[in-house]
Amino acid sequence: MSHTAHIPSHRKPRRSASKTALRAGVAGGVLSTIAVAGAAGPAQAEPVAQTIEMPTITAGLSTSVAASAQATQAVALDLETQATEDAAAATAAKTAKKAKAEAVRKAEARKKAEAAAEAKAQEAAERASRSAERTTLSASTGSSDSASSSSSSSSSSSATGSAASVVAFAQSQVGDAYVSGGTGPNSWDCSGLVQAAFRTVGVDLPRVSQSQSTAGTQVSLDNLQPGDILYWGGAGSAYHVGIYVGGGQFVGAQNSSTGVVQKSLDYDPPSGAVRVL
Repeated sequence: MSHTAHIPSHRKPRRSASKTALRAGVAGGVLSTIAVAGAAGPAQAEPVAQTIEMPTITAGLSTSVAASAQATQAVALDLETQATEDAAAATAAKTAKKAKAEAVRKAEARKKAEAAAEAKAQEAAERASRSAERTTLSASTGSSDSASSSSSSSSSSSATGSAASVVAFAQSQVGDAYVSGGTGPNSWDCSGLVQAAFRTVGVDLPRVSQSQSTAGTQVSLDNLQPGDILYWGGAGSAYHVGIYVGGGQFVGAQNSSTGVVQKSLDYDPPSGAVRVL
């Protein structure tokens, strides 16, 4: 008997070639897919890690942007308004300064004009006064001269001692010029003449009329004696002084127009008198 006859075979039945090829194809496709996916995975992952997500513009963000733009515009408008106001203020200040300077200039010009007019009026008044005084003096020259001579002699005779020396010195200066601040020997002001007259008898009087009007004992104008100091104005504030020489007359350095003169008390009645001797 043949060794191979009727012996069952223990090998597995052969698979058909078509099934094997199909399976191989499927397996290869899967493996290929895995391999391709594995190779492609890292390459695709790296760019994703570097991608920046863009912000989403929402309605709230849009409102904030608009509000910010409005605020910026408001600030710009405020700055522009402030600049306009500053410019206007600067212009107003400049205008005010110019107006003030003009007002000061006009005020100074007005003062100068007023001073000039006042000086001119005073000069005219002085000229008129001098003219009137010259007319009066011319009309009364004869009687005045005789009166002066008689009064001089009578006053000299009635005055005694130091008072007579004071009277004689004062009368000897009649005709000298009047100069403000003058103290002799040929020009005097009122207090300078009085001071010099009393210095001849050793009495040192103050220099100014205000002080001379309080230098002695106040006496009544009804009880005058030769050598008494007459004053015009208040005691302590007198603006003029002279020397009583007796006979109702006085000697004084009156002004630049008359110089040193001897006049009646009626010519210019004094305010008061003081007695030093």
